[in-house]
Amino acid sequence: MTQVCIVGAEDVHLQYELLSRDTARAALSTYDISEPFDNSLSVGTVSLGAAVSLLNDLNWYLVRFADFSLVREPSVSADEWLSRDLARRIRDGKVQPEDTGDHLAIYGVEDGRLVEPMFVTRVDGSVPNYDLRDVERTLVVRVGEDEFGR
Repeated sequence: MTQVCIVGAEDVHLQYELLSRDTARAALSTYDISEPFDNSLSVGTVSLGAAVSLLNDLNWYLVRFADFSLVREPSVSADEWLSRDLARRIRDGKVQPEDTGDHLAIYGVEDGRLVEPMFVTRVDGSVPNYDLRDVERTLVVRVGEDEFGR
């Protein structure tokens, strides 16, 4: 199952904003919704293509209410997420899954919320330690080279 996670902007309540709008609510109505991080919304989809399509369907709302969106595709990595753009590029065949994973955004998780990303390049196949602050755990996101550092 491919997982989609949308992280809300700091000044909005993401689930309220999405579920109070008819079109977004309809797009999400067939999914079981969870909140893996504070102010986030996550659903499981059947494929990478379905995940990207759902995010495209919700784009109007994402631009207004979300900070970013992530996709976790088990055929690419069981425990690392993909940025929305990288997921789209893999789906479109512009990037091969095995060619991802060098550029990472590592988020700290503190009190249930994602905190500032650390942008790194994977060296020797390992993920560098998050060192921006003490956090409970980290979330590793593969990003495209053009997204690196933004």
